[in-house]
Amino acid sequence: MSYVLAIADRTYSSWSLRGWLMFARFDLPVTVRTATIYTPAFPAMLADFGAARTAPALRIEEDGRSFALWETPAIAETLVERHPDRPFWPADPGRRALARSLAAEMHAGFAALRAACPMNLRRAYAGFEPSEAVHADLARIETLWDLARAAISGEGPWLFGAYSLADAFYAPVAARIAGYGLPVGPAAAAYVTLHLAEPAFRAWRAAGLAEAHVQARYELDLPERPWPGPAALPARAVTGVPATNAACPFSGKRVADDSLAEVDGVVIGFCNRFCRDKVVADPEAWPAAMAAVAAARR
Repeated sequence: MSYVLAIADRTYSSWSLRGWLMFARFDLPVTVRTATIYTPAFPAMLADFGAARTAPALRIEEDGRSFALWETPAIAETLVERHPDRPFWPADPGRRALARSLAAEMHAGFAALRAACPMNLRRAYAGFEPSEAVHADLARIETLWDLARAAISGEGPWLFGAYSLADAFYAPVAARIAGYGLPVGPAAAAYVTLHLAEPAFRAWRAAGLAEAHVQARYELDLPERPWPGPAALPARAVTGVPATNAACPFSGKRVADDSLAEVDGVVIGFCNRFCRDKVVADPEAWPAAMAAVAAARR
């Protein structure tokens, strides 16, 4: 049995982020296929995923047959059925019901926030002025997050204590609040900060920066400020310097001469430039790369 997940641009596709987190945060192996939205490559990719017209879409291959599904709630519930050992939802029935309700409302609602603040992990803006409708969406989001926290009485940092599918669904909301500097209270702001520091989220964003796709329709003419997540370790692409490792820390393949990076003063190599660039974007999002840096220092 294997999973193949179709995603769009990591920087902009909030739906794709939700789908990918279902695998990354619950330790499910998946093969990822990606294509740039608004290009012919995107529908060409989805042609292998049944009737899907948006990302994410999932193809399941098992016992000599293949079938596809799309829309994040459908993907989520299919994974819940197939992997009862994974803690996708809270164990308590009441909390589980609330978590499902929060996830469903996120999937179907908050149209004003979505329209005014499309996810853009390349930018953090200053001076964005939310409309009354966006303020109303933010108030509703805070109400829902407060309900979740009240249900667990401080048992953990995520909405229902431990990370659940509800958190995966709200990760793009956290990214929007952070990127546009939207006004929320201290508890909501702390939850947003938690998402920005979460390793899987950092890895997704770093990979998106490495893709270097710029969708002009999602870029606003506003002043920029530094990304509000954890500061990245100093890193840069380099050439003409010997790498301290012979094999790519991700694939195990031979290091390519054009795929070297200096990370916190140590030169490590990769099998291709995408691997290099995603590490340069945020080295600490990639434990395998940091292990190579640590090995070089020993």
